Amino acid sequence: MEGKHSVPSMTKPTNIIQNHDFSEGLSFWHPNGCDGYVASTEPGPQGGVTMTLGAKYAVITNRKEWWQGLEQDITGKISVASTYAVSANVGVAALSEGSADVLATLKLEYHGSDASYLFLGRTSCTNGSWENLKGTFSLSTMPDRVTFYLEGPAPGVDLLIQSVEITCSSSSDIEDHAKTTGTLSTEDDNIIINPQFDDGQNNWSGRGCKIAIHDSLGNGKVLPKVGKFFAAATERTQSWNGIQQDITGRVQRKLAYELSALVRIFGGNVTSSDVRATLWVQNPDSREQYIGIANVQATNQDWVQLQGKFLINNSPSKVVVYLEGPPAGIDILVNTIVIKHAPKTPPSTPPDFEDAPFGINIIENSNLANGTNGWFPLGNCTLSVGTGSPRVLPPMARDSLGPHESLSGRYVLVTNRTQTWMGPAQMITEKLKLFLTYQVSAWVRIGSTGSVGPQNVNVALSVDDQWVNGGQVEVADDRWHEIGGSFRIEKQPSKVMVYIQGPASGVDLMIAGLQIFPVDRQARFRYLRRQTDKVRKRDVILKFSGLEDISGLGTLVKVRQIQNDFPIGTCINRTNIDNEDFVDFFVKHFNWAVFGNELKWYWTEPQQGNINYKDADEMLDLCLKNKIETRSHCIFWEVEGTVQQWIKSLNKDDLMKAVQNRLSSLLNRYKGKFRHYDVNNEMLHGSFYQDRLGRDIRANMFKTAHQLDPSATLFVNDYHIEDGNDTRSTPEKYIQQILDLQHQGAPVGGIGIQGHIDSPVGPIVCSALDKLGTLGLPIWFTELDVSSRNEYVRADDLEVMMREAMAHPSVDGIMLWGFWELFMSRENSHLVNAEGDVNEAGKRLLCLKQEWLSHSHGCVDDQGLFSFRGFSGTYNVEVVTLSKIVSKTFVVGKGDSPLEVEVSFD
Repeated sequence: MEGKHSVPSMTKPTNIIQNHDFSEGLSFWHPNGCDGYVASTEPGPQGGVTMTLGAKYAVITNRKEWWQGLEQDITGKISVASTYAVSANVGVAALSEGSADVLATLKLEYHGSDASYLFLGRTSCTNGSWENLKGTFSLSTMPDRVTFYLEGPAPGVDLLIQSVEITCSSSSDIEDHAKTTGTLSTEDDNIIINPQFDDGQNNWSGRGCKIAIHDSLGNGKVLPKVGKFFAAATERTQSWNGIQQDITGRVQRKLAYELSALVRIFGGNVTSSDVRATLWVQNPDSREQYIGIANVQATNQDWVQLQGKFLINNSPSKVVVYLEGPPAGIDILVNTIVIKHAPKTPPSTPPDFEDAPFGINIIENSNLANGTNGWFPLGNCTLSVGTGSPRVLPPMARDSLGPHESLSGRYVLVTNRTQTWMGPAQMITEKLKLFLTYQVSAWVRIGSTGSVGPQNVNVALSVDDQWVNGGQVEVADDRWHEIGGSFRIEKQPSKVMVYIQGPASGVDLMIAGLQIFPVDRQARFRYLRRQTDKVRKRDVILKFSGLEDISGLGTLVKVRQIQNDFPIGTCINRTNIDNEDFVDFFVKHFNWAVFGNELKWYWTEPQQGNINYKDADEMLDLCLKNKIETRSHCIFWEVEGTVQQWIKSLNKDDLMKAVQNRLSSLLNRYKGKFRHYDVNNEMLHGSFYQDRLGRDIRANMFKTAHQLDPSATLFVNDYHIEDGNDTRSTPEKYIQQILDLQHQGAPVGGIGIQGHIDSPVGPIVCSALDKLGTLGLPIWFTELDVSSRNEYVRADDLEVMMREAMAHPSVDGIMLWGFWELFMSRENSHLVNAEGDVNEAGKRLLCLKQEWLSHSHGCVDDQGLFSFRGFSGTYNVEVVTLSKIVSKTFVVGKGDSPLEVEVSFD
């Protein structure tokens, strides 16, 4: 292949779109969920696109969703690794005002997997004008079906299409262009050299192992899915061994890249294993960083797609991408690998909840007036109806529904249970609406348990055979217990079943008043705004001095709050602070910070005696420079899986010494610099140190930390406290743990609720806060993140949590667990996209922060006073008299009683 240069053909490339100009009506085209017809154009230039008299164009009308448009199946007309150019002349009609975006998209369908969507291009259109939409794409794998379609304008807006072209530029043309110019032709080009191993092992090497190129393996059972060859990373002795390529100089900082590869495993006795794509980055100061890009469960039966994104914040001296993961002795096979600049994700469309049946129970015959009609037993258990259950709504449902008819007093009795999953069930597939948040509520009770002890009861959903948690409660007596939870469906399911399960075999189960209803979040927000005004604001009286004519007629006062002092912070990581765009957003919008990993013991001392505080020092310097307060997370972590191996290998005496050294090292170094410490993380979910060092170790950690840094507030910190989804970490169990620590003399000063939550429901969150608030300790959300594929729904989730926290008197602060895409612990939880665009969830955060600033204006009274009601924080006041305009800064502290502030202009 070397030295072979093709001459670009001057022949116009073939258009793979059939009936591209609609001269044959809508042949080969299909309206997607809407209607369409063909009309004729007017002559002349329109929107930069010259049209000829009588030219045909498609009109796509009766569109009820933004994704509805016109599509054509192009399966079999495209090739892997070739680059295609898209060009379409498009317009809109029936647009009331402004402009609308038209998008070109590919739908990629693989057998046995969910469809994926590839954004190709976008243009903005106004009524009566034609615009040209352009884009490019290249596929690293061949889907079973490929559909091209145009979509985008809001429902009700007609989509107009005059012509569509998709033409191919051959992969050899692109390779030759790169060889002759030394550059890649477009930002979409693959930065991997020799991606399908046509050039043997060139540009590839083994990472701690050997590599080989094959056209088949296993007597012809393993063949390439695309191209002619595949590579094998063989003779692997460590899980990190694999195949690698140096891509130094081919990736740019602060740009998002997408990796896609076809992989499988071979050899040994393992049929499936995790295969990971990882980036190794070395900085000019020799600091190393490993960035996880993607992982997939690969098998020895077929090729699977490995796909993910990454971004480099700094300017590295070396960058290597490699595949790793399976146990030693298992070969990693790779058929093709592509890394390209990632396309921007198309913006979400807000779901239409206008006619949503808020508060309406979707459960049939919930009151059992018709016996067990509508219900069926899951398994061979027996259902019957009993009487004597509570007639009042469970409290969390009552807070959501308001005044409501009483329950019937009847319940479903489940007997003859021989498996934990057996219980009453209903099919609810047709009753659910995508992206709506549903609250789950019921009374539950169990029969005699004998010697089996406390039992979990769970309202569960089977969504296309995948388990979804609708709420859990632990029952240890014969009383009725409230169960509360929530869920949301974001992909159209084919089958949804709700069922109640959990107790051990032989234990009878009783369920009363099961309700599943969509939650009206806006109604809750209206209530929370009023509560926030009561809880967070105070009356302020400004008393001016130093101005002779202050009480004269015509004296105006303008009060503007500069900063609310309520703590709203975020998690940051060391690599983030190399990105000036990240830092700019961080210092503008947050007043607290917590370090994601850099103070955890496994980070600061990965091997015994190998201490690293450099990362934390640099992050702390940034925060101090920008007057941002900090929390320290965490001194210890009680979950065994997070403990480094050298600590696990210590005997009891040496472990105790290591614990004391850790406390002394960390708290002496940073004494007085961190306002909070999470002392021993997730004690409701782990017991590593307690199991080895005894029950007193937890309290002693708090005592010693307080002795070393008395100025810091010491926190407990755990997850699933607020959502009703985990019987290990209920508010009641958290309260008991805190009381036990205090009884042992532990100076617990704060309660940390992590807040990694899905489909939050305000009254459920508030119920947990009310219970924890009885301890009289400050509550912080310490690691808040919410997740949804739809940015508007994600924004709503975030608003639920922010408003519940702001409206509750026991909550003293909110820490987000990050905000920047690719640097979050959960998918679809970011507020800012990888390259710095603020998405709808990020915009919602900024709107809330603006809402929580108080402004007022008016005239002074006859005593020279001006009164207003506002949040605590820093203010600027401007006084306009007949003779001058003067301004001054003042501070309003927290409190309930009216505050008189002296504003002196002397």
